[in-house]
Amino acid sequence: MSRLDELRQDVQRCTNCELYQGATQAVFGEGLVRSEAMFVGEQPGDREDREGHPFVGPAGRMLDKALVQAGIDRKLAYVTNAVKHFRYEQRGKRRIHQRPSAEHLRACRPWLDAELEVVQPRVLVCLGAVAAQALLGSKVKVTKDRGKPLESELAPVVVVTIHPSSILRERDEPAREQAFQAFVADLEVVQRALTASPAGEVPRA
Repeated sequence: MSRLDELRQDVQRCTNCELYQGATQAVFGEGLVRSEAMFVGEQPGDREDREGHPFVGPAGRMLDKALVQAGIDRKLAYVTNAVKHFRYEQRGKRRIHQRPSAEHLRACRPWLDAELEVVQPRVLVCLGAVAAQALLGSKVKVTKDRGKPLESELAPVVVVTIHPSSILRERDEPAREQAFQAFVADLEVVQRALTASPAGEVPRA
């Protein structure tokens, strides 16, 4: 059993915060050990919570589509979330997503650190403000810093971009397409970093 498999079992017993009480299960990251790229989102959604896999809902399909267009093979990437349990508000039969708090991010940080230690990605991608805050602190802003390599001790290259779910919330199809193409452009920076020499300069956009 690999270290990631052990962690995936251990996280199911996590009671570091109250979110475990209402969730179906903890949703741990998935992908190859020593993946070149690691993508970190916010938290599992309703479908992820039920199925136990990260990025399998609408946002995951949007991520898959963008990765294909940017020339990145998801099978060679590791995908996970900053928070491993689904935080939601029950409205009738629907479970409505709620943003995790700073307390939830702190409670889950040891799991994320363990994933980083095992995977040791060459490129770390923060999908959205919550992931960026969890890993890089409040000084990093998606609107200001998206799509450019950032310096961090967490990985040789760190890139922040939007969470793919934000594309789905755009007001109409033209706005969604514009947001999607901007997201792809950010992922193309990731793709160039992955194809660059590990010791060389990261090509800029």
